Amino acid sequence: MPSYLLIETRDPFDSSCFIQHCELAAALVRDGGKVTLFLLENGVLGARSTARLPQLEKLNRLGVPVLADEFALRERGISGAEIVDQVKAVPLSTLVDELATGAKALWN
Repeated sequence: MPSYLLIETRDPFDSSCFIQHCELAAALVRDGGKVTLFLLENGVLGARSTARLPQLEKLNRLGVPVLADEFALRERGISGAEIVDQVKAVPLSTLVDELATGAKALWN
């Protein structure tokens, strides 16, 4: 089973790339791939519970782990209590670990 790591750095409210990345993740899962979405930089703005992004809910239903960089969250003043249940805050070293598994990475 192919493994994919989609890395999203753009603000989901400022770029259509976020939606495209989520659609790609869903398609890869439907094709039998293992997918993880990693939110970095301004990508973590979509992790806020007030953001209410249906794309994250869809990925959650499909079993796609959504991870957010703890440092990026802190830099933007987003506490762990403020992120949606579908997103897990993790250290950046988790991204390195995911890359080390040989997953195909797509960075946006």
